[in-house]
Amino acid sequence: MPEIFPRHTMVKPSPRAWAALMAQRPDLANEPFVAGWADADYPLVVRRPLCSDDPRTVPLGLPLPPAQGKHRIAVTLDPDDILRADPPPLLSAAAVSAPACWRRCIDQLIRLDPTARVFGSLAWQHLTALPYLSAGSDLDLLWYLPPGGDVDTLLEGITAIDEIAPMRIDGEVHNAAGAVQWRELRDAGADGVVVKGLREVRAVSRTDLFAGGMQ
Repeated sequence: MPEIFPRHTMVKPSPRAWAALMAQRPDLANEPFVAGWADADYPLVVRRPLCSDDPRTVPLGLPLPPAQGKHRIAVTLDPDDILRADPPPLLSAAAVSAPACWRRCIDQLIRLDPTARVFGSLAWQHLTALPYLSAGSDLDLLWYLPPGGDVDTLLEGITAIDEIAPMRIDGEVHNAAGAVQWRELRDAGADGVVVKGLREVRAVSRTDLFAGGMQ
């Protein structure tokens, strides 16, 4: 099946489909929040598929807040059962849900790249208002450079902000080949980096990764 939604896409399931899924998954009956997830208008996130997933369906994830054990629930839905699909929220939009002590660094990250998007704990807290953030939470970001974008300047900027940040800055730089962890990309030199696609993870040389320019 061709890729329908990129990894990290936030999708809204139909309440009807979600109720049917709950009937098929009695193992989820005692999980907090899960039964009413769709009725609350909370999203799911597109993940890489598992070997057991039906390739005709969309692989989705639902991570519960830390107080509920941070359990990561994997489900699948038919494409027709998805009402809406959106990219992860912009960091500039999700900043209102961040701890006050993060705001200085977040403002710097937004100035560095106003198009940066957020996933992980901050994204989930922003989208659901449930308590996902804790004292040990990372700030998970996605950077999408335009064709011909200067990845070295981006990495230098992230590094400078990371050195003064009260939280760990994690995340991925994306291009047409997939996604690479920013720290690995910064430290790789000319060596190979691990590139994550929707359905595979592979090693690619840094030279080959940027031969066609960032997208």
